[in-house]
Amino acid sequence: MTQVSAGWGAGPTARYDELIAPLRPILQWVRERAVQREREHVLLHAEIQALREAGFPRWRLPVEAGGFGATLPELFAALSEIGAAEPSLVNALRSHLGFCEEVISSPDSGWRQHWLARLGAGDISGSGFSEVGGNALASPSTRLTREAGRWRLDGAKYYTSGSLYADWINLSAADPEGRTVGVLVPTRAPGVAIDDDWDGFGQQLSASGTARFDNVTIADALIKPTAQRFRYAAGFFQLVHIATLAGIGRAAAAEVAQLVAERTRVYGGRTLVNRVSEDPQILEVVGRVHSLAYVAGAAAGLAAQALQRAADQRGNPDEAAREQSYALADIEVSQTVTVVTDLILDATTRLFDALGSSAAKRGLGLDRHWRNARTIASHNPRVYHDRVIGDWRVNGKAPPPKTGVGIAPAATA
Repeated sequence: MTQVSAGWGAGPTARYDELIAPLRPILQWVRERAVQREREHVLLHAEIQALREAGFPRWRLPVEAGGFGATLPELFAALSEIGAAEPSLVNALRSHLGFCEEVISSPDSGWRQHWLARLGAGDISGSGFSEVGGNALASPSTRLTREAGRWRLDGAKYYTSGSLYADWINLSAADPEGRTVGVLVPTRAPGVAIDDDWDGFGQQLSASGTARFDNVTIADALIKPTAQRFRYAAGFFQLVHIATLAGIGRAAAAEVAQLVAERTRVYGGRTLVNRVSEDPQILEVVGRVHSLAYVAGAAAGLAAQALQRAADQRGNPDEAAREQSYALADIEVSQTVTVVTDLILDATTRLFDALGSSAAKRGLGLDRHWRNARTIASHNPRVYHDRVIGDWRVNGKAPPPKTGVGIAPAATA
């Protein structure tokens, strides 16, 4: 079944169906094992490897670097399809896809070419920017020190999504002068330990646990030329979550429709038909769930176009035009956050109204849709987005930069 025949609309470009075609059999296999995989806590090593072999982690790389030259709308459309099969799979690749964007956008040609070669050969990166505990805001506790002519890394990171599946951890650390720097750490280097200790009720297979670094030797070449991310990073990483939510909505819509079609038991005295599949009220519920997911996907697609416009500003000597495109991309993504989250939380709750009490059985795993959606919505708090949009629309203020999570300076003084 194509995206169009399933009622989700056409892909973002004329070539999208050709681009996504090799992934769809893989995603069908992933989808069929989703409930059992979560119930038995089977990590996504095989699924990541299947996508790696199909080339998906290289989608955004230039063709000459071994990639596919995919546009951002194409990438985010694919993320919704992957999210419909397994949302933890998208979260596990989120940091890698952002690192690809960082490499593509880097003004340092030597560093860019080095990492394009590694990524083009199939390397995958995980995440290492978040910490827990008493670290000050924008001041990582993970440290780089210089001793005996080498760099040494010590510390710990949490929410290291995807790192268990990756070749590298892309992380932040403080150098000896207290400046924040970016570092690429080989996941199999001596002194690196990655734990699958994420205990959230959703996104259970994204491997968003703890990474520890004990006297890890870091080569000079693995320290980034700049700690700054690409300029549209905030919108990019947020839109990965929005695309995932749209995918969760699709999965919920497909599963409730199938279960209603198969259901034979009816509630006597409360329905006027002999089959649930003919009950107008039940069909209304199914239609509503599908519509909520459709609108979520449409919103994600529009925001992806805004990110593409921002990405296209690379190299534009007009700084004002660049900054405006980055701000507008941030705004367009923020405009999706609260609304899409509400749509999918509604869809993943409402679907139970079309079914009987048996829909709550663990074997069906229908609760995973709400749990995954609720967990994603908590990653980057949605409560701030509407205020940012209002401040921009009323007062002309550009979205503020995101500086991470930690204890505010006033609280640590």
